[in-house]
Amino acid sequence: MTGNTAGLWMLLALGLLILFTGLPVWALLIGVASLFAAGGLLGGVFDIHILQALPARSIGLLENDLLQAMPLYVFVGVLLQRLTVADALYASLLRVFRPLGGAHALAALGVGALIAPTNGSVASSSALLSRLMAPRVAHLGAAQAVSIVSVAATIGVVVPPSLVLLLLGDAMLMAHLEASKLPGYMQTGQRIINTQDVMHATLLPALCVLVLWAVVAWLQTRNFKENKPPAQVNRAQAAIAFIAGSIIVLLLAGVFTGKLYAVEAAATGGVLLVLCTLASRSLSFADWKAVCGDAINLSGALFALLVGATTFSLVFRLFGTDRWINAMLLGSSLPPLATAALVLLLVGLCAWVLDAFEMIFVVIPLVAPVLIARLGDAQQAAVLLLLILQLSFLIPPMGYAVLMARSRSGLGAVSNRILLKALWPMLLAQLAVTLLVFAWPQTVHWLDAPAALASDAVPMSNDEITRQMEEMSKPPASDDGSTGMPQGK
Repeated sequence: MTGNTAGLWMLLALGLLILFTGLPVWALLIGVASLFAAGGLLGGVFDIHILQALPARSIGLLENDLLQAMPLYVFVGVLLQRLTVADALYASLLRVFRPLGGAHALAALGVGALIAPTNGSVASSSALLSRLMAPRVAHLGAAQAVSIVSVAATIGVVVPPSLVLLLLGDAMLMAHLEASKLPGYMQTGQRIINTQDVMHATLLPALCVLVLWAVVAWLQTRNFKENKPPAQVNRAQAAIAFIAGSIIVLLLAGVFTGKLYAVEAAATGGVLLVLCTLASRSLSFADWKAVCGDAINLSGALFALLVGATTFSLVFRLFGTDRWINAMLLGSSLPPLATAALVLLLVGLCAWVLDAFEMIFVVIPLVAPVLIARLGDAQQAAVLLLLILQLSFLIPPMGYAVLMARSRSGLGAVSNRILLKALWPMLLAQLAVTLLVFAWPQTVHWLDAPAALASDAVPMSNDEITRQMEEMSKPPASDDGSTGMPQGK
């Protein structure tokens, strides 16, 4: 085992431990990184003074405005699981779609499109949608019901401005900066992207996926008949659905257009949701205690995962494995698009056994720079990564969304063959959008200003790219002219 390949052994050890131990991933990340760091120190591969910067680096993560929104998203997601807001939305959409046929499947996708971006994670969306939809779509058959719940739970992966998309946008900013310094980087003139660019790039592919899924769901379920008459929507349910839907759309639109920061939208949504819950007396004191406890536990697990991923990636990079992998891929005789396709395939295989946050914190920072370098378009790379994550989560038996829907829907055992038969039209539609984005990069640039398009921009030098990145990272000045940063840091 050479120094450059030590990181590969780290990944192998981590993967085996995740599969066979059942321990928390954050603990395995820190444990594997610590063991290999000790080996690197004993072998003289790197110096201990480099590792001493790790605590400050971890604390610095907590100052990130985007990461401050994470516990708020988690709180909103946990609270939504215990409220009837989603039930009211579902009942209202069911009434709207009933004349078309396939109303239950279409209403499920509609609720997923509205709730999933605010719900924090695939796991939270799956828990909510399994409770809400599984009993209502059970008449379609267990396989079809699990398929619909799984698909609806992954909508938040690609529909902006979900937490998954926001975190990936932050990761892509750093990946684009790293890619711009690689020897094989295509100088297209595209500026260093930010989270807003990723959200704009994702909108059209996300809409295409939603439309195709709606068509498939309608074709699959339009001839199913219910054994019981539909429940009537009373005025209270209609009012709740309208108010909640309007608030969600306005907050998401504010983040998407850049009028609101993610943390502002999450805080506003959380406060409004709490006020509505208190006014309606929907939850008891014990329920509130459980909501706060679950939100704190899940937020702590996510931050622990982030710290573990930071530790793991630091040791991985100290061994030089990232540079070795980049050099190998960039020096390959394969065409650039073939190399990019290979990277996406590797990402898909990893996403088949990991969840979205593990992918964003651990895997994507390692592979995104070379993917951007080979494609020459960071926005295209970001959208492809999101679509590949979504696709992998839906492939049985290990896909994360499928696993969650199976375990929480209470619909009984469903064989992989029957489930795949129900899912394959959805997978085919999603794969078609992925191939479209891969073959036609302009699909992610339709909201770009003309000057921001890579094809129209003037190529920048590496010095200009670095200067632009430094300007973007400066904190805003306060009224007294100071930078607003605490002194002594």
